[in-house]
Amino acid sequence: MPGQAANGTRVIALVGPAGAGKTSLAEALLFASGTTDRQGSTDSGSSVGDSSPEARARGGSTELNLLNFDYLGEHFAILDVPGSIGFAADGAHAVAIADLAIVVVDPDPARAALAAPALRMLDELGIPHLIFVNRIDQARGRVRDLLTALQPMSVSPLIARQIPIWDGEKISGFVDLALERAYHYRPGAASEQIAMPEEVQQREAEARTQMLERLADHDDTLLEQLLMDQAPEAHTIFTDLARETGENLGVSLLFGSASSSWGVRRLLKALRHEAPGPDTTARRLSVSDPSLYAFKINHGGSVGRLALARALGGEIAEGVDLKGRDDAVRLGALFSVQGEKTAKVAKASNGDIVAVGKADELKAGQWLSKGALPPDLEVTLPARNAKIAVRPADRKDDVRLASALAKLAEEDSALSIEHDDASHELRLRGVNDEHLNLVTARLKRRYGVEVSSQPCSIGYRESIRRPVKQHGRHKKQSGGHGQFGDVIIEIRPLTRGEGFQFEEKIHGGSIPRQYIPAVEQGVKDALDKGPLGGFPVVDVSVTLVDGSYHSVDSSELAFRTAGRIAMSDALAAATPHLLEPVQKIVVVTPSASTSRVSSTVASRRGQMLGLGPREGWPGWDRVEALIPEAELTGLEAELRSLSQGLATYEAEFDHLAELNGTLADKVVQQGVAEPA
Repeated sequence: MPGQAANGTRVIALVGPAGAGKTSLAEALLFASGTTDRQGSTDSGSSVGDSSPEARARGGSTELNLLNFDYLGEHFAILDVPGSIGFAADGAHAVAIADLAIVVVDPDPARAALAAPALRMLDELGIPHLIFVNRIDQARGRVRDLLTALQPMSVSPLIARQIPIWDGEKISGFVDLALERAYHYRPGAASEQIAMPEEVQQREAEARTQMLERLADHDDTLLEQLLMDQAPEAHTIFTDLARETGENLGVSLLFGSASSSWGVRRLLKALRHEAPGPDTTARRLSVSDPSLYAFKINHGGSVGRLALARALGGEIAEGVDLKGRDDAVRLGALFSVQGEKTAKVAKASNGDIVAVGKADELKAGQWLSKGALPPDLEVTLPARNAKIAVRPADRKDDVRLASALAKLAEEDSALSIEHDDASHELRLRGVNDEHLNLVTARLKRRYGVEVSSQPCSIGYRESIRRPVKQHGRHKKQSGGHGQFGDVIIEIRPLTRGEGFQFEEKIHGGSIPRQYIPAVEQGVKDALDKGPLGGFPVVDVSVTLVDGSYHSVDSSELAFRTAGRIAMSDALAAATPHLLEPVQKIVVVTPSASTSRVSSTVASRRGQMLGLGPREGWPGWDRVEALIPEAELTGLEAELRSLSQGLATYEAEFDHLAELNGTLADKVVQQGVAEPA
């Protein structure tokens, strides 16, 4: 249970690429610590984490997993963060308040680059971290090669803490360089200490010297001992390793196999002795008074809406009033969390993670405090590059759909909901197609709302090339008062981006002043659907120059209709043409994939604006380009397929560009409009 440890709960985030085995490592930590009586497996569906139907069906994490365990009197909370880019935002706020992060990677050096985003994120946030090389039993190359491949991605130097013992072509054990002890792996059990094999003694001596030299960079006493060929004590080495980790001076590298429990107990010991505590994190985040940081909202379950939050700076009890950015918030019931299970607790001790009930004002990314509020955390979320238009399969579900989407958007920081007035589309915007598919699946499972989806319409526009003077008359007589409105307008094209202008030059009372706003409204009505494909018309100036009226039959409605008629005829005569929205995109990619990325952009009618190194990311490039919005479909998936899943892009509207030829003809024939 939370709060049992004297110095407070320590929070460990598991991060890294999808498929590296983060959830398997979390399950192995639960088992090795004695929290579970058998090790859960994601493959068999017996894991404590990844328990949602979507995660089980996908075979990988789709949401943040929160797990707790005790080890030798110390309490730990594990934040298992999804590695897939489509779901990574679910843990973005949570990672920011972790005491330590474990970057879980594959042993293949060719896949080392996949760890770059996680390592860079941790460096930018200043979060202490270490690397755990999982599936070491499947390694076919040297750990040294993996270390060499990983080093350029880390700001701090990597410190190898172990070397493998090989049995033919497979690893059967390891040497702990700090203790100078050799161990043989035993599946599902603690490793057995063995005599150090003669064939590894020279490698061990070289690797240990390299480790000590790394530590001596920040320890003058150790440096002096090494220069005098004195053997440092184990206590000195472990103290230095803890300082290197806690102060982000170095990144330790350990290895093992989560599925076989290899190296997991050694990792547990490292966490117990070297992971910083909540007081250190409180100082890093400038927390001076007992505070809560909410990092995720959950809906559903037997207790309804819950805000997952971490207590830092001291103890916080249920029912207390805390200061927020705007108003005070009274906490409801507090719960401990283990996977999908909750249990009521009376308080959150220093460092604890709890779920807060009945605090609807509390949102993800917000601080609450008994005193001074800590500064807001800068959390970077992935770009929302995918969007779909949705509607309920049953029209009676309109209200239920709106309510369900509001709850899902509150849970999911990467999901946004947009109502487009021009196309009347309800749009979901997310990270990628995988992300949006998960959202629609949750709509059906949780809330019983089934939706149909389709690609969002593109924001095509129409404009004109030449000025035109046009007469428009509306005259109708059907007994009693009739309808009469008569206008003459002049229209001309404006510079791209100027929008719409209206003015009047009426002289002599040919049109009474009270009818002029109605004429303007009629003109705007005609702009909603242009003469080509029914797209909105932009960048047009309209001047009302003359007209006539009837003292009895004229009305606002009649002049609005006359204005619409005149404008529709004028647009058709003013050489209309089609405009398409163009986006400015910024692609970040490993340098090895830059040429392929550039070719892909060019093949999508893209115009290159610039190419250069990505600042602070050795071996990465930054590509800027202009690309039509219609060409963005499928771009995210294609870029990732060209770059081991690493290239990403952000896009924003830049301008409207003229579209001609067969592409314009095809768009006009389709007649599907989407506002920019």
